[in-house]
Amino acid sequence: MGNTLLRIENLKVYFPITGGVIPRTIGYVKAVDGVSFTIEEGKTLGLVGESGCGKTTIARTIVLLNKPISGSIYYKGKNVFKMNKKELMKYKREVQIIFQDPYLSLNPRLPIGEIVGEPLEIHGIAKGRRKEAIVRKLLVDVGLEEDHIYRYPFAFSGGQRQRIAIARALALRPKFIVADEPVSALDVSTRASILNLLKRLQSDYGLTFLFISHDLATLRYIADRVAVMYLGKIVEISDVRRIYEKPLHPYTQALISSIPIPDPSIKRKWIPLKGEVPSPINPPPGCRFHPRCEYTRKVCSEKEPTLVEVEPDHWVACHLYSS
Repeated sequence: MGNTLLRIENLKVYFPITGGVIPRTIGYVKAVDGVSFTIEEGKTLGLVGESGCGKTTIARTIVLLNKPISGSIYYKGKNVFKMNKKELMKYKREVQIIFQDPYLSLNPRLPIGEIVGEPLEIHGIAKGRRKEAIVRKLLVDVGLEEDHIYRYPFAFSGGQRQRIAIARALALRPKFIVADEPVSALDVSTRASILNLLKRLQSDYGLTFLFISHDLATLRYIADRVAVMYLGKIVEISDVRRIYEKPLHPYTQALISSIPIPDPSIKRKWIPLKGEVPSPINPPPGCRFHPRCEYTRKVCSEKEPTLVEVEPDHWVACHLYSS
């Protein structure tokens, strides 16, 4: 095991629901409900799950765009929520995010040189010609041309816009990058080139990634470890090889079974998921997956399973293994 760069402990992020003639809180959307995991320096943790399971909420909380109701985020051993102003500014420089949609994440009124260079001015790192030189190098590093600094976002394709977003994330020389489904809005060929770019940049810049995706095939290529989320909870976490070759949680098994195999001669048993994902406003009691699980037992609806280490560095939250 290497050095832990980021550690999340029992993170809970709830969003209030208001109603009534006189607006008041009548409930909560439990987007993230007690999540814990660690990410080692220089590695990539893949976070996977269906839409609405809380992946993006975790991403936005790490970069301080959401505020949790409880739990802790430790960066280099320090609690982010207890940092002083100077430490917090350094954290914001070293932790950056790449958003999902390259069409919405870039300001259409600014040229690319200003979009990528703006963080350098905000943090007092460079301005004028020095800033321009840094931006030019960043654009080359992500596979664009130096003279693109004068163009506006509308002049670029989706893949090129995501390269610009990556250059902006790299401007402050971060240590940790949250990649929130950075290739899901791109076509297949462009997706492959962006994934290869991220792997190269990880080596060149010494980056650590939290890579969020709903596509397990993508994570198999880019991630070192994978955490599987369901309805605000981590249900399984291990290294990427174990997750694909020996998935233990019924939900992970269903996800793996849905991955297409390019060889038509190879048959894989498809495990259909019955019903719909329950509402995070009123999640099921006990195991949140039990209404859709083919192995459900009485205990599954009565007691919430905890993550247990079934084998070395393979953690599962399922009563099949804990009771």
